[in-house]
Amino acid sequence: MAQASDVLAAGVVVFRPGREVLLVHRPKYDDWSFPKGKLDRGEQAPVAAVREVAEETGLRVRLGVPLASQRYPVSQARSKTVAYWTGRCVDEDDDVSGYRANSEIDGVRWVPTDEARDLLTYDRDRETLREAHKVRRRTHPVIVVRHGAARSRRAWRGDDRQRTLLKTGQHQAKSLVPLLAAYDARRLVTSSSVRCLETLAPYAEASGVPLETTRRLSEEEATRKAVRRIVAELVDGDVGTAVCSHRPVFPDLFDALGLENPGLQAGELLIVHLRQGEVRAIERYAVR
Repeated sequence: MAQASDVLAAGVVVFRPGREVLLVHRPKYDDWSFPKGKLDRGEQAPVAAVREVAEETGLRVRLGVPLASQRYPVSQARSKTVAYWTGRCVDEDDDVSGYRANSEIDGVRWVPTDEARDLLTYDRDRETLREAHKVRRRTHPVIVVRHGAARSRRAWRGDDRQRTLLKTGQHQAKSLVPLLAAYDARRLVTSSSVRCLETLAPYAEASGVPLETTRRLSEEEATRKAVRRIVAELVDGDVGTAVCSHRPVFPDLFDALGLENPGLQAGELLIVHLRQGEVRAIERYAVR
């Protein structure tokens, strides 16, 4: 578990068909390891993980299931905690043969998993590879988002469905963009209420993914049967999907996923990793 004084970092164990894994060589340490790096100030770990892979290898990846973190000393006074995920390339072109070496990373290779165990420098990375190999198969996320902080219900004079986000909520919506991108959300399903639309709108604009609006996820018109139908479709799908709704709708929504209602606060999201209709992992984040 990370301590307050730890250096925080994030990385990805990236797989491709053929049971190959992506490794990088750092000339400063003369070691082979997974692409990883330190979090920027205020950066979410999943966002940092995807960014570091892009910076170190030139490849865009999407995150799969989370793995156990590594923690190890980097000096007499400090330790480093590295959060890891499995991952896969977003683009079909995953060729790294043209990678240009630099002072930080001078080698990037796809390596068969069996060979990678011998090539990796550190025992901790070999243990992470063993864990990742067991859960390497492709999953898809259903990302449940509670809309950002909205104007007070009591102070709002119009139709509640037209209630808008506060500036805090607008900032939360913008902060969602890199987090949803880290999981390659390619479908956006939202309540037709304005505060939900405004929560996903920045990601829709940035990614080009259209917003699919439905009154069946609104406080006023959601029914248990309708919510279960929507969730069943999402579970049976095969692309990352973000679904935005309201606190009163969540008990039925999470029940349809076979989960306890986590009690999401405004601007929080739960990432449910699914494979063949079964939940394989869960992550929870808050955006500010």
